[in-house]
Amino acid sequence: MKTRSSNRRDFLKSGAGVGGALLVGADSGNAAPNPQSAQPDAAQPAPDDPTKVPGVPARPYGERSRFERILRTPSPQGTSSGTPLQDLTGIITPSSLHFERHHAGVPDIDPRRHRLLIHGMVDRPLILTMDELKRFPSVSRIYFMECSGNGYRRKGGRTVQEAHGLVSCAEWTGVALSLLLSEAGVQQGAGWIVAEGSDAAKMTRSIPLTKAMNDVLVAYGQNGEALRPEQGYPVRLFVPGWEGNICVKWLRRIKVVDQPYMTREETSKYTDLMPDGKARQFTFEMDPKSLITFPSGGQKLPGPGFYEISGLAWSGRGAIRRVEVSVDGGRIWQDARLQSPVLPIAFTRFRFGWKWDGAEVVLQSRCTDEHGDVQPVLEDLVRARGENWGYHFNPIQGWKVSADGSVQNALA
Repeated sequence: MKTRSSNRRDFLKSGAGVGGALLVGADSGNAAPNPQSAQPDAAQPAPDDPTKVPGVPARPYGERSRFERILRTPSPQGTSSGTPLQDLTGIITPSSLHFERHHAGVPDIDPRRHRLLIHGMVDRPLILTMDELKRFPSVSRIYFMECSGNGYRRKGGRTVQEAHGLVSCAEWTGVALSLLLSEAGVQQGAGWIVAEGSDAAKMTRSIPLTKAMNDVLVAYGQNGEALRPEQGYPVRLFVPGWEGNICVKWLRRIKVVDQPYMTREETSKYTDLMPDGKARQFTFEMDPKSLITFPSGGQKLPGPGFYEISGLAWSGRGAIRRVEVSVDGGRIWQDARLQSPVLPIAFTRFRFGWKWDGAEVVLQSRCTDEHGDVQPVLEDLVRARGENWGYHFNPIQGWKVSADGSVQNALA
């Protein structure tokens, strides 16, 4: 028989245990204190009474408090950095903490000199400056973006950030690609576009024309301001719900063609080797996935009592309809509460009340999207794809809570 989650009455009855839990949340909302932000700068002690000391004057560009030191985690090669999902609240990732991934460094591009070329199988080739691009009607959408290698190559990661940090969610602003293609006049027989970036890697990807004419953005804004350089400044392609590599940054060229170009990023890379020796290709959509971000790896609970389990869920195929949480290693599953807003192709925050008795447990979450696709267990993925694939890794993630309150990656 299923057990029920703790309700408000359980919360009020839990006494000292509640107090201990609230001490954890006091530092970072719903996460255990980040070791990187545990101690403020000792050389500048905070005043005992800030009402007696004049504050700093207004700044031309806002800065966070010096007591907040949440950071991205760069890879050893310096080609990527992960979002600290375990330390964030809500569903929006700050631009400065959005994960980054690049193959030849981050280019320094003068927007006044940058041009976007649209050519190929079109009636009216276009060369657009940034000022001209911004004269087109714009749209803003909240979407997640995930590297297709997220999770797999870091599946032994100690924390959420180390294991699954190559995913973020932001508000993106730009021009619908369908509008630009309509302006150029797509010719009959065209079936694909090829997008190319201005970085030294000349990142190039093929995209079906049906997707390009649907919801793809040519984005120049993120979270209310210009893109950051790591995110493709001054302009990038944004392909909602599809693997991050296809969202070409530093966009300089779109060619309308009749077939995919079979670039490096869709032949030797971003293909899935199957057990029979064949490879899946053009596996664009990101599968449904969820993660408990608190409690999670690297954090520590101070003692038994009430806690609010919290996490994120997303799917490249649409909106999340259900998230279930297990506090016993997957034997019993109970519905979590979905926090509004619940948007398609965006992070959905979920929450679940839990009273920990101090025994060792494994916490898990699984999500279901609006098409009925359910997040699988690792064994089912291995059975279907073998051991050698490295992309679209979305199994149920477990976190083991030990009797001393320490939390470790159970999937590793």
